[in-house]
Amino acid sequence: MARAFLVVMDSVGIGGAPDAGEFFNGDRPDTGANTLGHIAEACARGDAEEDRSGPLRVPTLDALGLGAALTLASGMTAKGLGAAPDGFWGAAQEVSAGKDTPSGHWELAGLPVPWEWGYFPDTTNSFPPDVLEAAARLAGTDGVLGNEHASGTEIIARLGEAHQQSGWPICYTSADSVFQIAAHEETFGQERLLKLCRDLAPILHERRIGRVIARPFIGTPGAYTRTGNRRDYAIEPPGETLLDAVAEAGREVITIGKIGDIFAGRNTGTVLKGADAALMDHLRDSVATAPDGALVFANFVEFDSLYGHRRDVSGYARHLEWFDAAIVPVLAGLRADDLLILTADHGNDPTWSGTDHTRERVPVLAKGPVSGQGSAKELGVVGFADVGASVAAHLGLEFRGAGESFL
Repeated sequence: MARAFLVVMDSVGIGGAPDAGEFFNGDRPDTGANTLGHIAEACARGDAEEDRSGPLRVPTLDALGLGAALTLASGMTAKGLGAAPDGFWGAAQEVSAGKDTPSGHWELAGLPVPWEWGYFPDTTNSFPPDVLEAAARLAGTDGVLGNEHASGTEIIARLGEAHQQSGWPICYTSADSVFQIAAHEETFGQERLLKLCRDLAPILHERRIGRVIARPFIGTPGAYTRTGNRRDYAIEPPGETLLDAVAEAGREVITIGKIGDIFAGRNTGTVLKGADAALMDHLRDSVATAPDGALVFANFVEFDSLYGHRRDVSGYARHLEWFDAAIVPVLAGLRADDLLILTADHGNDPTWSGTDHTRERVPVLAKGPVSGQGSAKELGVVGFADVGASVAAHLGLEFRGAGESFL
């Protein structure tokens, strides 16, 4: 029985979203943002030379159609991304009114977001008094620190010492629909932080705030470091997703990385976590051991969290090159009737202004059987939801989600 592997390279956008002008980083619209294209251009110019050098080298992804997808999506051609595809490839365009993680993943799983997300628009004094009161009450403190839009690493560096002295949690947000709480794992306590976020989440979800995110850190003043124990408490998807269809058919679901959090734990099966290197090990092991009929759904977040938001072009390029090499044994381990799709959930152009996601099309690169076709096929521009519909069709499932299979 066929198996399916859906792998999200978090934030690896390829430009070209026709509605990019409706989305902003500060006062600047996302028109012209192109995560992959601008990284490749920077590499070719010699502007991404930290711990790597020269043009972007991703031969495995390019052979699957990454460069061709970039040109299809945005019209851009880039040095080092000119291979003739030997997989089937295209670009996907989102309809949900958000450029955030839940919107992208839910729609990839066949569920476009049916509402407008709630946001905190003010850059300072961002949160309503009742939300601040609830956060302090649930934390057992007299108040909170932060109450602003901020970069997570910056606000921890700036307020970490005051947090350790007062015990007050650090609360902040971004342009996404999120409420984030940072706290020291040792002096505040990791389990206490997770409970605080879990208890606060329903209050924020009532306001259509998509996620309450626990951001634990360790260290001392001047040397704070976020840990890998982040946890997202997301709104439960408001309709059927690909995960539901697989589980209801009695098939095994394996979720790797943030997927379990993004889908609020609903039908997320075996949940495997870790840094991206460990997640790649989990993916490779899943290719070797997942049973017939299984869905493996993975998210590799460090493109986004470590390099996109921090506007680190060299780091993003290094991670693309690492991923390109690391995915080789995964592809080699696939069975003849397996389907693997590589895609993304939004953009996060590290050359752009601001620190937030960018509205972009994303690549759709697939290896596996294509009915009536040879080994290479151009898909054109498809919908995010078509990805989930295609996975469901490959697995032979009846699926009531949005989208149409491109198989």
